[in-house]
Amino acid sequence: MPGKAKRLQRILEIIEARPIETQDDLCRALREDGYEITQATVSRDVRELGLSKRLRPDGRLCYSSYSEEDVRTRNKFIRVIRDALVSMDTAGNLLIVRTISGMAMAAAAAIDSQKFEDVVGCIAGDDTIFVAMKEPRETKELMEKIRRLVGEETPPGADPSQKQPKR
Repeated sequence: MPGKAKRLQRILEIIEARPIETQDDLCRALREDGYEITQATVSRDVRELGLSKRLRPDGRLCYSSYSEEDVRTRNKFIRVIRDALVSMDTAGNLLIVRTISGMAMAAAAAIDSQKFEDVVGCIAGDDTIFVAMKEPRETKELMEKIRRLVGEETPPGADPSQKQPKR
């Protein structure tokens, strides 16, 4: 069985290579690599490595090894989006994001920083952002990802293109 240092390095490689949502997922991945491992050991390794779960652009919570500075920066960008957001709507392959006047450029930069899959790019004016997607179907998916990112939920049966009040 490989040593602890190699195991810890392999954990970092695994979480960089693919989404790992649970410690059981991590145990399975390590076992596939030949490690004889228990969930208790994985739990200690996760704590020692300082891993935490982060919301991925696809909306899944997965283990990540972001540095403290990366986390602070990402949280600042999320706060910019949350504070600027007024409403969202779709038009073909465009997600139209309405912001508080003067905040569109900052919010567009914050959206770009999240590196959402399938986003081709953002164009910002004073209070409106056009987020171009590769496919029209992806615009509603991105809208939901942004809602989750800023802590808003779309109630069942509600129109996701309309901003929901915070609860």
